[in-house]
Amino acid sequence: MPHAVSMPATGLQALILCGPGSSFPTFTSNPDECPKALLPIANRPMVWYPIDFCLRMGTTSITLICPPSASEALTTAFNTNPFLTGLPLPRPDILAPAGLDQNTGTAEILRLPEVRELVKTDFIILPCDLVCELAGEKLIQAWMVKAASLTDLLDSSNFSNGWQSRHSGGLGVWYNTKATSTAAVQGEETDFIATAPLSWSPAASPKGSVFQNLSKLVYSIPTDSLNDIVEERKALPIRHSLLKSNPRVRMYTAHRDAHIYIFPRWILDFIEANDRLDSIGEDVVGWLAKAGWQRGLAEKLHIDTLCHGRPSKDQDGSSTESRSSPRDGSPVGRFTFKGHTLVAPAIAEAQQTQAKDGHSTGAAEIEVPPILAYIHTTENQANPPLIRRVDTAQLLLATSLQLAKLPSVEEAGEAASPFAHARKIAYPEGVKSRTTITKQDSLIAENVTVEEKTSIKETIVGARVVVGKGCKLSKCILGKRCVIGDGSVLTDCEVQENLLVEPRTEDKDNKLMSSEGLEATEAEMEEVLHEVDEEVAAVTLEATVAL
Repeated sequence: MPHAVSMPATGLQALILCGPGSSFPTFTSNPDECPKALLPIANRPMVWYPIDFCLRMGTTSITLICPPSASEALTTAFNTNPFLTGLPLPRPDILAPAGLDQNTGTAEILRLPEVRELVKTDFIILPCDLVCELAGEKLIQAWMVKAASLTDLLDSSNFSNGWQSRHSGGLGVWYNTKATSTAAVQGEETDFIATAPLSWSPAASPKGSVFQNLSKLVYSIPTDSLNDIVEERKALPIRHSLLKSNPRVRMYTAHRDAHIYIFPRWILDFIEANDRLDSIGEDVVGWLAKAGWQRGLAEKLHIDTLCHGRPSKDQDGSSTESRSSPRDGSPVGRFTFKGHTLVAPAIAEAQQTQAKDGHSTGAAEIEVPPILAYIHTTENQANPPLIRRVDTAQLLLATSLQLAKLPSVEEAGEAASPFAHARKIAYPEGVKSRTTITKQDSLIAENVTVEEKTSIKETIVGARVVVGKGCKLSKCILGKRCVIGDGSVLTDCEVQENLLVEPRTEDKDNKLMSSEGLEATEAEMEEVLHEVDEEVAAVTLEATVAL
């Protein structure tokens, strides 16, 4: 991975959240033995991609956070899988908090004592199912310039490797699910977001930066949740105060949250102080975005105390600064950051007194650190970088086949994508004569045997697979060590690892699994239906009691 050694260390910690893989029944019939993070995307373990993203941006302090039940499988993979053992040192750590299970919310994860003790600096949150070609250092540069407050930038102690920007905001990434550069998947999740332009800057954006794609997030909600609200209220839940505060608001309906977040350390205290926040994307980011314009919300979320260190009374009645005030000895510790200026203490005290006397005009009196939105665009780009979440079987197939089309390092040389494999056919000796393999859109892993008169097109073949004589494979993913019997014809199929497909099998648009996998899938469906029945019964009982 040549990109990893060229970037200086960022000083940020990266947390990769390794959640459940219930939407991948073909490959995760037992999530404990085969966690979602280890699913193959174009023959690499899924978690390799966010780790590679971190290393390319210069972040080497990487921790995988997973349930205790998945810890052993992840540890084993990092000791045996060639893609993971080949990662540069230091290796990512694996943290399995005792209170974490497959149903724990992402914000709740950040409240766990083990996680709070781990995070010492500003940090990055990533999902294990992220595939991102974008250069992460550009996002960090944008966050440091546009989201970090002037107070923090002027404090020289922050230029070490231990970033702790108490007044800085955050940054999130959204991408277009309908972009022509990526294979569109019907029914893919989307988010409804609204953004406002950032303040105009007279300085030109640095060449190659992402500043032109940045805006201020003012509203964010999953589209499914928005549809439920609209159906219930028969109206779009947009407040007049949002449009009044942000007259140039722009709304997006086809974009999706990539779950790439750059956060200052104080966000952990924000989540701890607001224990009803369950999801990082929907709750933490969503409420912070609204706090910038919704009257009174910043106080309710304790942002005034967490970010601005409102004076509190000591036991003797004297005024003291809270722990979140600027550091003692800082040249700007005698000033308060307000908008784009440094406000003298007398002015700051007058503003605080006005707020105490009830003359505050609401959210505008509190400088709420912004949540920046990087809106990934593919317009006017020949080969735009790929950003995608891979959290369903359809996305796994589409993304794997898209990555299979990348020219190999052997073909493209130094211009190759960071996700390119060394060769399209890793073991040419295993491919017999009179065989047709379209290298431009297929990927054949190590130690694969392909018999004569076989045709392989737009297909990912896992390691140690045996493809029999006269088979025809199109738009398929074959799991490791499976055997495809002679004369089989498969189209748009996923084949579970270690599975034997009987000779002359003809199948289309199907998931080929063992009987154990099918039983596990059926059991999961029964469990889901049972939970739904319990919820319906609970609602019915509640309504009966109310009557």
